[in-house]
Amino acid sequence: MIEIHSKLPAQGVTIFSTMTAMAQRLNALNLSQGFPDFPAPPDLLQALSEATLAGYNQYAAGDGFVPLREQLAQLFLNRDQLKLDPITEITITAGATIAIFSAIQAMLHAGDEVIIFDPSYDSYAPSVQLVGAKAIHIPLNAPEFCVDWNQVRSAITDQTRMVIVNTPHNPTGAIWSKQDWLNLIELIQDKNIVVLSDEVYEHLIYDDKQHYSALSFPELRDRSFVVGSFGKTFHVTGWKTGYCIASPALMSVFRQVYQFANFCGVTPVQMALATYMQQHPEHIAGLSEFYQNKRDLFISGIQHSKFRFIPSQGTFFQNVDYSLIRPDLNDVEMCNFLAEEHKIVAIPVSVFYQQAPENLRLIRFCFAKTEQTLLQACKILNQIE
Repeated sequence: MIEIHSKLPAQGVTIFSTMTAMAQRLNALNLSQGFPDFPAPPDLLQALSEATLAGYNQYAAGDGFVPLREQLAQLFLNRDQLKLDPITEITITAGATIAIFSAIQAMLHAGDEVIIFDPSYDSYAPSVQLVGAKAIHIPLNAPEFCVDWNQVRSAITDQTRMVIVNTPHNPTGAIWSKQDWLNLIELIQDKNIVVLSDEVYEHLIYDDKQHYSALSFPELRDRSFVVGSFGKTFHVTGWKTGYCIASPALMSVFRQVYQFANFCGVTPVQMALATYMQQHPEHIAGLSEFYQNKRDLFISGIQHSKFRFIPSQGTFFQNVDYSLIRPDLNDVEMCNFLAEEHKIVAIPVSVFYQQAPENLRLIRFCFAKTEQTLLQACKILNQIE
């Protein structure tokens, strides 16, 4: 009998799998996991069909289809006036999560420390743990979920090697201001610290706010990895296609790891994305308005309910506070209650913390849904006393 010693002994099935399974079992409305319930753009699907039928079904280049990298470089040039070399600074990856994992594995060694802001995406800490480094969790200040920069200053040690940033932020929808980035720069500019910036919701910004990429700051240009997601941007999360951008020196070590973690992305998917981006620049240009309309429909639909909320600034998630309804339940219990008694499924925000505040009464809904789904959700939530 062999002995098994898990490297992640505390990790079970993710809350996303659990809640989606619950939604299926109860035939409940699923606003938990972050994916659209509406179809992808028809021209994008047509481009994928044409690529597969034309025979582009073998391995792609390990670093990604060059025309897709060129489209991405053009996007950053137009938005951030940032000149990127598609060949040496951009890698197309099989989703954003593998890009995050590869950057962490490439840069960290056992004993290093990584600052993570809680609540945080659930892949960060396990990826840090697997390399033998230590995650230093700093809670964001609710209800706006802003950074306490004095706490960050106190957390930085001689062992700190990385700060993980997520803007727009999942699960809270908060975005980093220019001042937030300047505060970070002031703390790390004279230290051996890299930034891993998870910007997968970069095009989903609301109320005339502005997205600032880590790469748009000269002080961070040579010490940052930026990770993005085509799946979020083009309503095709199941295509599992993302990217990583970094300076040539950082990208070199990133690719050393990525080539053995996944090697390459899916060839026809990359071709379809490149074709669609080139032919339909209006898609990304209209994305913020598209999703803001969905957010506004959802929050206006529950404004007279007993749920309380601060409108999400970005992403396709909206947190709601249920303190006026069932303060006796923690958020996991509340999500179970909503699923079992009202046939609607959400995600408890506490799962995004290393140690959640005891009085946390927040749950997360995904509004990347059809108008019909959102109206049905609002009807259910308005009936909950």
